[in-house]
Amino acid sequence: MDLNKLYFDHQILLMRADGTEQAGERARHMHGAALVAGRIGCMQRAVGADAADGWSAFAANDGDVNGPWQPCLTAGAGGAA
Repeated sequence: MDLNKLYFDHQILLMRADGTEQAGERARHMHGAALVAGRIGCMQRAVGADAADGWSAFAANDGDVNGPWQPCLTAGAGGAA
């Protein structure tokens, strides 16, 4: 997956969340953005980018013991499924 595409997807999800008045829709878009943030962090971490840790504040953490970097472990180092 292209990192720029992930940045784009993340931004679109945030704009959709901001543009809805329905709490359920907002939560769905924010969760999607958090999942994308996790993939971005994985890809950055795989290449040693300093920015990877910054994405941890946005990444989804569904209570897994591995925290927000679970997508790195389940989808491979590059975050690709």
